[in-house]
Amino acid sequence: MIAVLCVFADKGAARPQVFVPDPITGYAIGGHDPVSYFVDGYPRKGDRKHEYKWGGVEWIFVNEGNMAAFARDPEAYAPRYAGCGGFALSEGFATAGSPFIYAVVEGRLVFFHSVVNRFLFVVNGSQLTQDAQDNAGRVGCMPEL
Repeated sequence: MIAVLCVFADKGAARPQVFVPDPITGYAIGGHDPVSYFVDGYPRKGDRKHEYKWGGVEWIFVNEGNMAAFARDPEAYAPRYAGCGGFALSEGFATAGSPFIYAVVEGRLVFFHSVVNRFLFVVNGSQLTQDAQDNAGRVGCMPEL
């Protein structure tokens, strides 16, 4: 699961400062290669030989090519909303998204808390994407990179 590190700001609003490593693997998104979602169409475990630090955490990749693609444009491959669940965000709540329950929405990787949430988000794509984006900063799902 993905967690988001929150630090309390001046007015009490929680804001993530970095992508938080998975507590078991120590890597972002549980050690899965974020580029593999786009290239292979599913998450693949990365190899420790191909590590890249970005967003305050180590990311690992299947191969050097995927690592180079991520290094060129990490925001294109990193999960949107810092890995928080897209549907919950559209409703105004922050939940941890799962790297196994995902969709590519408007060219960006989005994680979800459940398959039902993924379905509801995808069938109402544009509006819920905008709602999630509007709520992401307020509920603490936008890392300051």
